[in-house]
Amino acid sequence: MKKSNDLSRRSFIKQSAIAGSALLMPKNVLAMNSFKDNKTLNEDLKVFIFSKHLQFLSYKEMSEAAKDMGFDGVDLTVRPKGHVLPERVAEDLPKATEVMESFGLLSQMLSTNVIDANNPVHRKVLETASRLGYQYYRPAWIRYKNELAVVKTFEDAKHRLKDLAQLNKELGISASYHNHSGHFFGGAIWDLYQAVEPLSPKDIGCQYDILHANVEGGKNWEIGFRLIKPYINTLVVKDYIWKKVNGKWQPYFTPIGEGMVDFKKYFSLLKQNQINVPMSIHVEYDLGGAEHGAKPSMPHKEVLSKIKKDLDFVRKCWAEAQ
Repeated sequence: MKKSNDLSRRSFIKQSAIAGSALLMPKNVLAMNSFKDNKTLNEDLKVFIFSKHLQFLSYKEMSEAAKDMGFDGVDLTVRPKGHVLPERVAEDLPKATEVMESFGLLSQMLSTNVIDANNPVHRKVLETASRLGYQYYRPAWIRYKNELAVVKTFEDAKHRLKDLAQLNKELGISASYHNHSGHFFGGAIWDLYQAVEPLSPKDIGCQYDILHANVEGGKNWEIGFRLIKPYINTLVVKDYIWKKVNGKWQPYFTPIGEGMVDFKKYFSLLKQNQINVPMSIHVEYDLGGAEHGAKPSMPHKEVLSKIKKDLDFVRKCWAEAQ
């Protein structure tokens, strides 16, 4: 009897210690640990292909190509001119999902134009996605416009993301806001962090894009990464150089590993910070038009070969990162 009491006492002390340590942990750390699904560094990175680049293919052809190239899943476009049109989401998303899963592909990620929690079409997209088991969706971007004060845009964005977070909580799905460079909310990271910091990463987070972080941050991108890392729930990878086009310097997309992004350093940072979340490969350089979602002018085999080369680089770089 005494032994049983001792075990109960030790169990109580252990549980009390765990609870006590939890109280001392910052909110973001607690949230980060809970929404990572207990991922470990030993798990394989789950890599998805952005379906924008395969929109010239049917659901079956897209799924077969993604599987043959070695992807784990498809980051499916559910937006105007996407693989699934928002107004047909209830009919077509189940069809696309069924085909993808028949090839053993993960159906976890969507890229959408959702941004208004009160818009019935946007709500239907999220309701359908949640019912089918999707975990993450990228919402539409919010732009800073010259005719609106910067602070006004920031406050509007905060309200939009807060409303989306509440809807996501009800549906059991997470938003992944993309840090697109240029005149977009979130490109600077600081504004996105201030908007999502009061919210739970289970409901809304960041789809961290290392290319756009480099474009905006230059040598300072790591500061933004450190700030937003508790909210990173999906990743996007692509590469670039600065190039003068028609007399103006601008980002110019390249195959992954051939541009300015230091992937060795970046992947090491991901591992050091235990960030192993779904990653979407974007192929924005010349694919004969497929980079823009159009039917390519080059042979389909050449398109797929270029995409696979990017995937192979990512797999190798992740495996070598420490």
